[in-house]
Amino acid sequence: MTEDDTPLRGRWIAMAALLVAGFMNLIDVTIVNVAIPSLQDAFDATDSQIEWVVAAYILSFALFLLPAGRLGDVVGRRRMFVIGVTVFTIASALCGLAPGIGSLVAARVLQGIGGAMMTPQTLALVPALFPPRERGAAFALFGLSAGLASVTGPVLGGFLIGADIMGLDWRPIFLVNIPVGVIAVLAAMRFVPKIPGDAALRLDLVGMALAGTGLMLLLFPLIEGRQLGWPAWVFVMMAAALPVGIAFVAWQRRQARKGAPQLIPASLLANADYVTGSALATLLFAGIPGFFLVFAIFLQVGFGLTPLESGITTMPFSLGVLGASVLSGRLGTRWPRQRITAGAVLLVIGMTALRLVLPEEGGALSRSAFIIPLGIAGLGLGTAVSPLFQTVLANVADRDTGAGSGALQSFQQVGGALGVAVMGQLFFGMLRGGGDYPGAMTAALWFNAAAFVAVALLVWRLPEPRLVPQSRPGQGPGGKPDPTPAE
Repeated sequence: MTEDDTPLRGRWIAMAALLVAGFMNLIDVTIVNVAIPSLQDAFDATDSQIEWVVAAYILSFALFLLPAGRLGDVVGRRRMFVIGVTVFTIASALCGLAPGIGSLVAARVLQGIGGAMMTPQTLALVPALFPPRERGAAFALFGLSAGLASVTGPVLGGFLIGADIMGLDWRPIFLVNIPVGVIAVLAAMRFVPKIPGDAALRLDLVGMALAGTGLMLLLFPLIEGRQLGWPAWVFVMMAAALPVGIAFVAWQRRQARKGAPQLIPASLLANADYVTGSALATLLFAGIPGFFLVFAIFLQVGFGLTPLESGITTMPFSLGVLGASVLSGRLGTRWPRQRITAGAVLLVIGMTALRLVLPEEGGALSRSAFIIPLGIAGLGLGTAVSPLFQTVLANVADRDTGAGSGALQSFQQVGGALGVAVMGQLFFGMLRGGGDYPGAMTAALWFNAAAFVAVALLVWRLPEPRLVPQSRPGQGPGGKPDPTPAE
């Protein structure tokens, strides 16, 4: 829409549908963490099986995020959004009705695919709903909903499990998505304008297959190796991930030479600054999902907290992220590398302080002792994320900004899956020798603290971002419209 167009009736209702769907996806990431011990107990699941409940969602979301953005261009943004919400809602029902841990993990994969299908469309639909003068307020609502999801997810999950609605135990954390998803679909069909797609566009299916194969070759042995006793073929699989990764890069370059579709543009893979920045994003986010997985088990299984008590205990982290994100938005593009370093240092301080307040084996747990360490860590994450994305994308050519942004989000998700695998390995490996939950938690915290230290040091290998005019939300560098994420 332009300033001269007549504003659409019902555009704010359409916006509410987009926000509800995005909120549903974001809250699902956090709500599952507090349910992990309940799921493990209900299904008598192994440690590696329970890791897959988290990792399967993150991995499928990461792998399908980029092609889903392009599919929106092919079939139309509204249609893709509706399909994505429908898939996510059906998958939520399958999760809530899962008879075993295998079917739950499979449903989580489908849920991740649905989330990846709807997520790129939400921001891309805003320009079709609102004239330029209203877009700033619309984009601000996305940030607000993301913050609210991170704060309310753990508490809502704990409440639903604790309430044991109709004797369903953990199942309502997934089933609650069904009415929400139905409302979002109906509102989108009624109030979001139909935008035709371009059927001539194509997907890089070979690139998708290579990327998925490489990730599975790395993640499967990391998660399952301990359970299987580390046979030799596990190490062969991990080693095979490297040549598959090389083949993926070679395929992207071939596609670029032929002018064919690429999952990640070869020009981005040739940009050393972008590759370095993406590696930093992978490291930063490797320390977060795995932490909340093992911390929930530490609190509930190790010290007998209820899911609600566990969710409330982690709230200082979410509140810290929310507060720092608001401040970071006010700072705009100023002092990016300094802010990334400060955020990473705060994360290190928070995780180190958390280790210091862990009880001794057999000692009593003080939930209040976690408030300051978790709050500091949350402030660190909220401080680092925005300038990290700004710094990485500021050194990307304008034509690649959309693809670079989408790929960076995928690297963020891959980092989360790797962190779940590594921190789960450290945590559950320590528990093998007995029930020393504080010792196991300490071992896991060494990994994310080391990752955050690496981010604080390596960010200075990135060049100072190009100075560009301050951009409004939804715009790329220099105030130019942010293009739709490419495959």
